[in-house]
Amino acid sequence: MSIMRTSKITTGLSAIATASVLSVAAMSTQAAGLNELFGNNSASKAKFLSVDEAFDVLTDTKASAKGTRLSITFDITPGHYVYKDQLKVRFPKGISATPFTYSQKPVTIDDPTFGKVPVFKQRTVVATTTLATKNGKGAKNAPILIDWQGCATAGLCYPPEKVKTKINIPATR
Repeated sequence: MSIMRTSKITTGLSAIATASVLSVAAMSTQAAGLNELFGNNSASKAKFLSVDEAFDVLTDTKASAKGTRLSITFDITPGHYVYKDQLKVRFPKGISATPFTYSQKPVTIDDPTFGKVPVFKQRTVVATTTLATKNGKGAKNAPILIDWQGCATAGLCYPPEKVKTKINIPATR
């Protein structure tokens, strides 16, 4: 009886070992595919840039009588675009924001995921909003989260991105 158990355990271990080898082989194939896709494989040329290579996102703030002007600059590599409607700013309760104004006009594309949507394909686009406290007292180091998403026209959409920053909002009263 103990020989049979050992045999079953050995068979079970053999099956686990085989499954593990197959899993490692599948993961290696996936990794090789991703390396080839993003150019991490030195033998192949990159098909797509990393998100940081494709887009440079900078923020700038300036105090004003109405609050703090937040400017978000997108430097977009040719062959890429940023979704206008995916740009959002999240902030703590008690803070309000004006609608974005843009330095460029978006163009409409027929996106396979979202349908007809406005995007920015220009080299540089600046989105601006003014943040103010609802009580007019001001705020120090208010945490701001900027959500955005971009794609390569060659067929790759990058996952949604987040930029964290803190801003000071002057008193407006």
